[in-house]
Amino acid sequence: MTTDELLAFAGRHIYLSLALAGLTLAIIYTEIARLTRGFKALRPAELTGLINREDALVVDLSATKEFEKGHIAGSRSVQPSQFDPESKLLANAKSLPVVVVCRTGQGSADAAKRLKKAGFEKVYWLDGGIAAWQQAELPLVKGRA
Repeated sequence: MTTDELLAFAGRHIYLSLALAGLTLAIIYTEIARLTRGFKALRPAELTGLINREDALVVDLSATKEFEKGHIAGSRSVQPSQFDPESKLLANAKSLPVVVVCRTGQGSADAAKRLKKAGFEKVYWLDGGIAAWQQAELPLVKGRA
């Protein structure tokens, strides 16, 4: 296929060409944003390794009732409305790995951004949240921490 043939195709199928260009730009933007955000997404298996090797602090942003139904062993419950990088819970953890989790993995990314801006060195979030943890068939602890 030559360049002339590609340009002729693009001229005949303008909407397909624009869609391809738009999707390509969206993928590039998403990847650049992911690389420059300052914190890393973890899969459940990676989180267990981080807890075992480096004694990571796991902060769970789930609602209290959801937290009591099941949470990662050793995690600390913090309500999203009360999450503060300068709190007593996090004050001594600036050099430790801190992992933020929630039920689905959506809300914890914002908390991870706040921790990174506050000067925390090793910030992570559980990609997929507690749902991904359960899907990996890893154990949850019931009750309060």
